[in-house]
Amino acid sequence: MPVVQTIPSRRGVSLLGIGCGIGAGALWGLVFLAPELAGMFRPLELTIGRYIAYGLIALIAVAPRLRRLVHHIGGPGLIALVWLSLAGNTVYYFLLSAAVQMGGIAMTSLIIGFLPVAVTIIGSREHDAVPLIRLMPSLLLCAGGGLCIGWQAVGQNSFDQLIGMACATGALISWTAYAVGNARWLVRFHAISAQDWNLLIGVMTGAQALCLVPVAMVMGVAHHAGADWTRLLIVSGGVALLASIAGNALWNRASRLLPLTLVGQMILFETLFALLYGFLWEARWPTMAEVGAFGLLVASITACLAAHRGRGGA
Repeated sequence: MPVVQTIPSRRGVSLLGIGCGIGAGALWGLVFLAPELAGMFRPLELTIGRYIAYGLIALIAVAPRLRRLVHHIGGPGLIALVWLSLAGNTVYYFLLSAAVQMGGIAMTSLIIGFLPVAVTIIGSREHDAVPLIRLMPSLLLCAGGGLCIGWQAVGQNSFDQLIGMACATGALISWTAYAVGNARWLVRFHAISAQDWNLLIGVMTGAQALCLVPVAMVMGVAHHAGADWTRLLIVSGGVALLASIAGNALWNRASRLLPLTLVGQMILFETLFALLYGFLWEARWPTMAEVGAFGLLVASITACLAAHRGRGGA
């Protein structure tokens, strides 16, 4: 059984950590496009496709070290992999896909933009963390950005929009649990590289996706043309490789280099890039509410960085 270590202080503002956070956000933002690119498939089918691809890629990459890694993490680590895979991948992506298809990319991405508020508040309880009062301007700006687009969605008075908001909120809760739990387990298993931990989660997520195949069959698979299945294969493989393999690896690296209060703010880059991709995909200019939300989110990141620099950065 691995030794559980006390979470060390990660006070400094690491430029490499910030760069990894930005890179992860840019790749994760592509996830919001997937339900639109393969919109003829249901959220469950999109989830299964993405995570079977993720699991296969991860298994091939980690196979030579798999037995040693499983022995190292032991039973507690395996249990952690199960719930982290559910919270951060399977449940999260199913809810996110449903939210995008029912509420649109902009609404979904900006509700997910509340993630930094939850993660930062939790992270402020860590030993030697930046005091919550110093992070309050950043949190208020972030919340203001989410409220801008949330008010716009409610104002449309659409049942699909409201259901989409509910799914996006569920995805927000699910991924908050993952972000906090994953950061803590990365510290506990410090001897395992961030990429190997990501691959282990990938293998577990792939196994969960396989378990969902019978569920999808019971629900019935709609008839699709061959070109549709080809598109699903390409989208699933692309998202798995770019977002799940490369994006998660960058995120895990950032989680080890930055304090949790700052890691939370890095999630905003996913929101910002998702908004940009969404506007390009929909070939439209943002509304005034979306422009306001975008500006508030950028200001939130800037304020959070300033609060951490005040502690002395690396």
